Amino acid sequence: MIYLDYQATTPVAPEVGEAMLPWIEEKFANPHSPSRWGHEAEAAIEVARKRVGEAIGLKGGSVAFTGSATEALNWALKGTVEKAPKGRNRIITVATEHAAVLDTCEWLAGQGADLTVLPVQPDGRLDLDLLVRELDDRVLIVAAMQVNNEIGVTQPISEIAGMVHRAGALMLCDAVQALGRVEICEGPDLVAVSAHKIHGPKGIGALWMRKGAEPAPLIHGGGQERGLRSGTLSPALCVGFGAAARLAGDRRPHDRDHVERLWEAAVAALGSGWTINGSTRHRYKGNLNIRREGLDGARLIADLRDIAFSLGSACASGSGRPSHVLRALGLGDRQARSSIRLGFGRYTTGEELVDACRRIAAHATAQEKLEA
Repeated sequence: MIYLDYQATTPVAPEVGEAMLPWIEEKFANPHSPSRWGHEAEAAIEVARKRVGEAIGLKGGSVAFTGSATEALNWALKGTVEKAPKGRNRIITVATEHAAVLDTCEWLAGQGADLTVLPVQPDGRLDLDLLVRELDDRVLIVAAMQVNNEIGVTQPISEIAGMVHRAGALMLCDAVQALGRVEICEGPDLVAVSAHKIHGPKGIGALWMRKGAEPAPLIHGGGQERGLRSGTLSPALCVGFGAAARLAGDRRPHDRDHVERLWEAAVAALGSGWTINGSTRHRYKGNLNIRREGLDGARLIADLRDIAFSLGSACASGSGRPSHVLRALGLGDRQARSSIRLGFGRYTTGEELVDACRRIAAHATAQEKLEA
């Protein structure tokens, strides 16, 4: 298997597995127990919390662990709306956001919030002039992701946050695809991240909260996480997230250079006939979303079963609908279905990537001949 689906998930780093193992096999105490073993588990979680915070790299806030980035985004949006001051009930987001944001915003709109979903330009970037025109004293929160999960395009989060703050509103950033890959932009009040996108375990995410911007709790019970998110934390998952975050911080320059070399190799190996979806300038280069006119992307994936790649978001792959992100760029259904996403990273070798891209190109050409 050649794995080229790094935006869906990443392989767990060996160092992360080693760090987690004692907390699975031996150190099984409840971290909220007053026993010595409980205190030891709690201390390990606090080390992990610090490491995740350091990887996020923003000052003046704190980290709360969640079950996923989806939970973190739901909490940030719903909890902020619950605490909204009178007269501020507008939510603004972007058409290319992850479903965890868009679906939550739609649900809040059904509960009475005033929702605005901004379009993007053909390159996937938000028109900041359009955002400025929408900002008023009724806006409560603006949600925008830093690195898009489907096309890798980046948004100018610091500029957006500055505009949002001048309007007296809060800024939420989905940094799931940014953490450990690029420097997280200054400015947001709330930042959602996930462990399994940075070679950590599945089943754990986190919400970074600027002091004073903490959302109201969604989950009540034992009062864990300073009363903000009840539920027994898993020391193993927290330690794994912390180890992955520290490793990502240490390796980020190396991983960045490696990914950029892989990008150039992939583009060369694919050859002509492909169009890159989204900006080639403002993007994370570990994500190569491309299309070829007339290509049946789903059939290509079925034909090349020993290469793991995708049509887009893993979360939306079962819907059968064309990618909402590609549609937001102005692509038609046929063009969206003719697009594939190749994701690569730390453990991808140049040799396997070139081999995969050459085979993808050959099968795409064969498809064209069959159709002719």
